[in-house]
Amino acid sequence: MKVAVTGAAGYLGTNLIRLATERGHEVTAIDRTVPDTAMPPNVTWVRGDVLDPASMHAALAGAEIVYHLVAVITLAEKNDLAWRVNTEGVRVVAEAALAVGARRMVHASSIHAFDQYSCGGRIDENSPRSTDPTLPVYDRSKWAGEVALRKVVDRGLDAVLCNPSGVFGPLDYSKPLSRINRTLCDAAQGRVPAIIGGGFDLVDVRDVANGLLLAGELGRTGENYLLGGSMISMLDLCRLAAGHGGRKGPKFAIPAKVVAGIIPALAPIGKLFDSDVVSKAAVGALISAPIVDHSKAELELGYHPRPLNETVRDLVTFFADPARTTPGPSRIT
Repeated sequence: MKVAVTGAAGYLGTNLIRLATERGHEVTAIDRTVPDTAMPPNVTWVRGDVLDPASMHAALAGAEIVYHLVAVITLAEKNDLAWRVNTEGVRVVAEAALAVGARRMVHASSIHAFDQYSCGGRIDENSPRSTDPTLPVYDRSKWAGEVALRKVVDRGLDAVLCNPSGVFGPLDYSKPLSRINRTLCDAAQGRVPAIIGGGFDLVDVRDVANGLLLAGELGRTGENYLLGGSMISMLDLCRLAAGHGGRKGPKFAIPAKVVAGIIPALAPIGKLFDSDVVSKAAVGALISAPIVDHSKAELELGYHPRPLNETVRDLVTFFADPARTTPGPSRIT
């Protein structure tokens, strides 16, 4: 089958195209930057910009299924580029998929399209959405992107929407590493003496890639599917990584609510260093820590995420592989 993947050079994209080629698909890999690293066979790289309709029409020509992965991930409260890419970019790709006659589009949205602060501690496909204007831009833009996609679905596009929770695990050639993977890399080397408390539902990136392929095959048009994993505290997660690395893990966790109380003082410092790690969004997600119900994906798609300990073990092994330092493309998405 001929499939197209936007954001193919990114973290999730790298894992998706490897899995797709293993299953015999012919992949058109689309990104603003073509990587200079070795990639699987049956992959054709195409430069493309999700904000450019002509670019997307050309890139998607001939594709049977389009996997849209491009997103700007940020913890900032406002970010104009994130808003445009995560909303207008979805519309442009959806309209191009419809125009070229693609059989289906699978959109990688996010668990953040659901309001984690008013969900009552549990999220499923019927939970409240991120419509509150005070929410971080990433949350609001991922929901708005789904709204934009559904307008194209109403015009005839067959599309399925997937909402991964916190994604981590190998393969991650990003520069820098994703936030969770970066923390676990440090923990595996014994460089995390303490950690902010709280937890999050985490899922292996390879399971998310599999879930997206399953959605392309078995998902129902217009439906959302939560691609979750398991809830774990950041303290336990870092201790797992340290154990697999043969190091000592964090001795204690600083309560997330304590950190939240001093965010007004810390956030301006983070901005000075162009960092959004110390932010209301970052700490808020750890405090809310909703349980993600992915039973719908299990029942309808046959989606079954692996145990978190397996992911942490594989990730620490990946960190120890010198090949992972092979230079890759610099990206904004």
